[in-house]
Amino acid sequence: MSSPETGPPAGPDEVLPAVAPQLRALRRRAALTLEAAARTAGLSPAHLSRLETGQRQPSLPVLLALARIYGTTVSELLGETAAERDAIVRAGDMEPTGAGGWTYWQAGSSGRGMQALRVRVPYGSQGDVVRVHPGEEWLYVLQGRLRLRLGDTTHVLAPGDSAHFDSLTPHRLAAEDHDGVALLFVHTLLQSPTAALCLGPTPGELP
Repeated sequence: MSSPETGPPAGPDEVLPAVAPQLRALRRRAALTLEAAARTAGLSPAHLSRLETGQRQPSLPVLLALARIYGTTVSELLGETAAERDAIVRAGDMEPTGAGGWTYWQAGSSGRGMQALRVRVPYGSQGDVVRVHPGEEWLYVLQGRLRLRLGDTTHVLAPGDSAHFDSLTPHRLAAEDHDGVALLFVHTLLQSPTAALCLGPTPGELP
């Protein structure tokens, strides 16, 4: 059974083929050793090595962490080739991508100071993953109900509700209902190899 922090082993139907070579190439472009990148992302060097060789599938929070650390976007990590700074994203061009149980669609173009995603979070997926990183996040609930933990306070958001918060506040997201939750999600991209995202379950607590 896989950990929500690390993501499941790669299987024949769920491998993200572009990720492994991109992860290694972008880490080297950022002039980071395997050990330094893994430490900043809150991963073990062995686990990051398995991600870079395609032996494991990264979760979406891990992809977000590595994108910040390498000064890039999730779309570049995935090897996507959308036109640079194209102002329009057509519905037919939004290909779904799976990561760590989440499904997401790029809702903005690459090369910008923030990244927009449409996200589907199934019930029970990554609800114990705590995120802490520089920047801001904004989300809007499209369908279902979202359980959002900000620091020591838990909020339940219904369709039409939104949240805008400093992402240095420890936070975690989970679907409140068994049908899952659909979100619009925007986060800032800090173009610095020192920007960190701390991930991991909080022992003894439920989402």
